Amino acid sequence: MDEKGYKYGMIGLGTMGRNLVLNMNDHGYSVAGFDKSDSQVELLRKDTGERKIYATSDLNGFVKALKTPRVIMLLVPAGKIVDEVIQELTPLLSENDVLMDCGNSHFTDTNRRIEQLQKSTIHFMGIGISGGESGARYGPSIMPGGPKDVYKYASEMLESISAKVNNEPCVTWLGPGSAGHYVKMVHNGIEYGLMQLISEAYHLMKDVGCMNNDELHDIFSKWNGGMLHSFLIEITADIFAQKDELTNNRLIDMILDSAHQKGTGGWTSQNAMELQVPIPVIDVAVSMRDLSAYKKERQAAQQKLEGTGNKFEGDKTSLLTWLEQALYFSMITTYAQGMSLLYFASREYKFDLKLEDIASIWRGGCIIRASLLEDIHAAFSRQPDLSNMMMDDKIGQKLMHSQIEVRKIIQIGIEAGIPLPAMMGALAYYDSYRSGWLPANLIQAQRDYFGAHTYERNDRERTFHTHWNQENQ
Repeated sequence: MDEKGYKYGMIGLGTMGRNLVLNMNDHGYSVAGFDKSDSQVELLRKDTGERKIYATSDLNGFVKALKTPRVIMLLVPAGKIVDEVIQELTPLLSENDVLMDCGNSHFTDTNRRIEQLQKSTIHFMGIGISGGESGARYGPSIMPGGPKDVYKYASEMLESISAKVNNEPCVTWLGPGSAGHYVKMVHNGIEYGLMQLISEAYHLMKDVGCMNNDELHDIFSKWNGGMLHSFLIEITADIFAQKDELTNNRLIDMILDSAHQKGTGGWTSQNAMELQVPIPVIDVAVSMRDLSAYKKERQAAQQKLEGTGNKFEGDKTSLLTWLEQALYFSMITTYAQGMSLLYFASREYKFDLKLEDIASIWRGGCIIRASLLEDIHAAFSRQPDLSNMMMDDKIGQKLMHSQIEVRKIIQIGIEAGIPLPAMMGALAYYDSYRSGWLPANLIQAQRDYFGAHTYERNDRERTFHTHWNQENQ
């Protein structure tokens, strides 16, 4: 160990932490790594070779190995473990040391920790990182938030290790406080929505189109070369080609249809409801993961509850053409919902987010990277204060061009009894947003009728209450 010779520290040497350490070192930065698990420490040591990387399970020795002011990244599970690490670490730190939480912490926890550590004159930043194992190793999308003057301690390093698009780093300071973790939360919410939409397309192709895994692989590969080009479409194509090591089947057919989640999608939905911002595709994606967990109940219901029994009699080529457009339409509205949430949250929490910058750093490295983000980036470059990107002329034209196909696909799904809740939510969001009149006047009348909640009129100011005709009550 080169005493006090390491520029950055990493606490948590699991897959993500270990790969980030190697990525940092590839770009010329000396790194010290700490983990309580000797096995994780040993894994990093095996990868180290002649590199200037120090791995240890001794926290005090780890802290002493760092140059001052110390810059320490945390990659540990969100929740109480982060607080435990901070509590154990704080007595060993000095004034102006910097802690950067790079896990998926809830943004409210990040705000609390910033305030807590300010009393100790220790800086704290919440940094979202997306890209998975490969991204961590070779270039993720990075979403830093916190004090702007503290970001300078790590900005050069983060730019070096991030993904690049057109030689531009997929990282930028996003805003004060918990802005970074908030943006990462919404990123994950969009991710939930996109994954649900793709799974619905798969369901339709498998059960209505009667397509096998080879056909599915070919179709998704073709789609990835067109308007749907994205990381999630790319890996979906790969998944259908993967053979199972334990049987002679494709692996996709051996995986239980019960999806798990770590909470970030639910956090996005909960916060959107608190801010009264509609994000129906993300909401239904969270609900469908919950519903998928009811495996035994669904199996019992399959034996008791019948669908229509209708079969698709149309042309398979037409089905795929319509489905490509329907998926594109639905993906656009999902990004629109997430970006709209960021717009309103920025004002509520005083993040001063630049949506153009967020779209820019999502173009590479992250799970939701897609060619579509170039259009989204361009839209917010033209109109930085756009509250909903569907109002952008070019994006609006894309939606109008694809709306016929999404309506056809939903009709096919309904007639065949195939659940397409996310696509339905995408279309309902579009149709509701473009409606100058919605039947909410009836809801307001009902609320006033049974609860005297008052209502507003469309021909004069102030609120009103009516003693409704209740003779039959």
